[in-house]
Amino acid sequence: MKQNWYLVFSYALGASFLISLGATAVLRRLAIRWNVMDLPGERKMHPEPVPLLGGAAIFGTFCAVILGSLLLIEPARRIGFDWLDALVLAFLGTNVKVKLAGIFAGGLIVFVLGLVDDVKTLRPEAKFAGQVAAALLLVASGTRLDLFIENVWAFSGLRPEGSVPTLCVSGLATILWVVMMTNAMNFLDNMDGLCGGVSLIAAFSFFLCVLPHEEYFVCVMLLVFAGSVAGFLYHNLHPARIFMGDAGSMFCGYILATVAVLGTFYTETTPSRVAVAAPLVALSVPIFDIGSVIYIRWRNGQSIIKGDKRHFSHRLVAIGMSPRQAVEFILLVAAVVGLGAALLPKVGRAGTLIVLAQTAGLFMLIVILMNAGQNRQRGLGK
Repeated sequence: MKQNWYLVFSYALGASFLISLGATAVLRRLAIRWNVMDLPGERKMHPEPVPLLGGAAIFGTFCAVILGSLLLIEPARRIGFDWLDALVLAFLGTNVKVKLAGIFAGGLIVFVLGLVDDVKTLRPEAKFAGQVAAALLLVASGTRLDLFIENVWAFSGLRPEGSVPTLCVSGLATILWVVMMTNAMNFLDNMDGLCGGVSLIAAFSFFLCVLPHEEYFVCVMLLVFAGSVAGFLYHNLHPARIFMGDAGSMFCGYILATVAVLGTFYTETTPSRVAVAAPLVALSVPIFDIGSVIYIRWRNGQSIIKGDKRHFSHRLVAIGMSPRQAVEFILLVAAVVGLGAALLPKVGRAGTLIVLAQTAGLFMLIVILMNAGQNRQRGLGK
């Protein structure tokens, strides 16, 4: 049986990578032909127009591999490929058909919303409303932060009676989480290879977290997503030949947020309840970016939704790094915190506190580094 799962994992990652690799190349040509381009601007780092539609390759590959595989299962069984029983369980899991429908419906809304924004800029209110609608579909299909809420109540000592408070609190928490991460990854997409690289690292980190719990449905979804992003990333590394656009960055944030809700990071055999913080640690780079940007804009009395060059990557460039060095630096940070997240379900309470302290300390060092660099630049300016 274990060999079957290795085969399923290899298929999920390999097929999605190859399809995305080819689809991205095709969509790049179409974007140029249809003039769907990201033009240079005051807040842009690229000097020449770059084709968009990379997000369509990620979304299309993700849907094609999962849904296409489901359609091929029954014909394959009829000709004797019994090992596909594992594939059935991997893509469908146990009683997850409704959840899968909710995931795809919400993902479609987010993707279309981003695609329209790429072609014709949408008002922030319209984007926010669409993101909330996608999260509501997810919640309605049964994907909620139930385990996380139960652990919060366990810490606080509260024992609410009945299931209604649980559903309301977990549903609201899920909506806030999905909307926040959708926007966080959208904020992070500001340099070649950055959003795709962080998404890829986070997907593998989540995979290492949930694999010991034998959640094969989530594992396969993660690998299909990772392969879809990796195929695009080949074309998006500096100098980028295509961008994912809002359609891709928001879809990446939506899927990572969804997987964080679907995955089991704490069970009775897990050494510490703090393991539920694994998604926060794995996604701490985009969380740090959106949090710091919002804080800086609020402190300066500016609109928190108005774009600028105060993102994590921009501030690294401002202190002397090249854009490529800034991306490499952030990806290294993402890999370090991702490894820490993968460790959380495997270590005791003392170990989890050490991982969390190291993560917090790492970002404090980054803040000190950027502040020192900015002060030096001001001194040289004088």
